[in-house]
Amino acid sequence: MKIALVGYGKMGHMIHSCALAAGHEVVATIDVMACDAMFKIEKGDSACLAQIVKESGAEGIIEFSHPSSVMENLRTLIPLKLPVVVGTTGWAKNEGEIETLCKTSGGTAMRSSNFSIGVNMFYKIVEEAAKIMAEYSDYDVAVWEAHHNQKADSPSGTALEVAKRVMKGNPKKTEMVFDAFHEKPEPCQLHVSSTRVGFVPGTHTVFFDSPADEIEITHRARNREGFAKGSVLALEKLATALSSGKLEKGHLYGMADLF
Repeated sequence: MKIALVGYGKMGHMIHSCALAAGHEVVATIDVMACDAMFKIEKGDSACLAQIVKESGAEGIIEFSHPSSVMENLRTLIPLKLPVVVGTTGWAKNEGEIETLCKTSGGTAMRSSNFSIGVNMFYKIVEEAAKIMAEYSDYDVAVWEAHHNQKADSPSGTALEVAKRVMKGNPKKTEMVFDAFHEKPEPCQLHVSSTRVGFVPGTHTVFFDSPADEIEITHRARNREGFAKGSVLALEKLATALSSGKLEKGHLYGMADLF
């Protein structure tokens, strides 16, 4: 497949390597800062972005830019009607707009808080564990995540998804709290805390805590390769599903639709 990469930072470089290793051709790398990108454009220059992708002959797009740029990029890329995989997080509140854009333009996108296969298995484990532990009132639950100090959003998209899985498994938890507590938390509140330090690729932990003991379930990324490989695999599967008719164009999909 011929792939265009929008966003060419550390993740973009890793995705490029993984795409080549998987036998794909990267026909465009596009960024507003990276000097080694094939195309360096001005931030917000939607016309230039669309033209580059069109002229590159790309058959699919992986968007892995920055929370401040992702919405404008998606507004530009989705109407091109190529399958778009979105790895940038920090735009969950705008998903409704992108779903509408897909329907009205006939474009297709796939988003995930984390494309790592291991993380998506972690989601399933957490949801089942939360369901089991919800039967025992002695156990409270919380979510914690840590990332490198260059990460622009907090909490991570992965942590938000983990928290959603906890709440799905344990309906007693109805409210996420991201800030520090200045008073006793309510039983319905799920604390989702974040740490930004050094070079941590990504660590996510769910705690089940009782007076007698504590259970921890942790996913710890060793590097970015799992995210990069997963995003390339997601684009492969999305393109195949669209061409075979398994999935229809004009929708915003998630990992659960293909994995």
